[in-house]
Amino acid sequence: MARSGKRYKKMAAKMEVSKIFSLAEAVSFLKENTSCKFDETVEVAINLNVDPRAADQNIRGMVAMPSGTGKTLRVAVFAKGNAADDAKAVGADFVGAEDLAEKITSGDIEFEVCIASPDMMGVVGRLGKILGPKGLMPNPKLGTVTPNVAAAVKNAKAGQVEYRLDKTGIVHAGLCKLSFAKEKIEENIKAFVGAVVKAKPAGLKGSYLKSVTISSTMGLGLKLDTAEVFSF
Repeated sequence: MARSGKRYKKMAAKMEVSKIFSLAEAVSFLKENTSCKFDETVEVAINLNVDPRAADQNIRGMVAMPSGTGKTLRVAVFAKGNAADDAKAVGADFVGAEDLAEKITSGDIEFEVCIASPDMMGVVGRLGKILGPKGLMPNPKLGTVTPNVAAAVKNAKAGQVEYRLDKTGIVHAGLCKLSFAKEKIEENIKAFVGAVVKAKPAGLKGSYLKSVTISSTMGLGLKLDTAEVFSF
């Protein structure tokens, strides 16, 4: 999102050019310099020294936010029998099999997370052209294809964030709301960045992290001290 105007320039004037922030300093700056009428999202952008075209450097996964995300996610689950009952018991919003596939095919997609038990992938696979472009296709690497669908639903509802390398070599995600307590924002940032650091490809040569920047929806991008980041 483009950031401009008097408010942005006023914030920029308060910050030293090219300043490197500790995590605590950066979060404090964001919280102290917001004047939006809506609750901004705290965002993280991690620039990595990897090749997005290389299959062995496809950085992707899910990480639970210790403090939640501030969002209420709707979850759809493809399952039958006991697995379906378990998913419903822990709060899945939509549970089904062929009937759920028909609902999605008709364009009725009212969920942000899609989970499937392995035995349902024959049905789910036919929905790839619909779910794939929306980033909703269940994937075992993300824990959304699993025999334990109940646990996956619990994790999604508690607050999970996906990390995925884009074609420019950057991992970007919104983690929580700026109204969260400072300590809770810091906990989420540490969890997210720490997960990406641990996902470093085994065969990668040279440095892995180029930079880590945090911002709010309408705020400045603040670069973090990468030496501190490795302690997360």
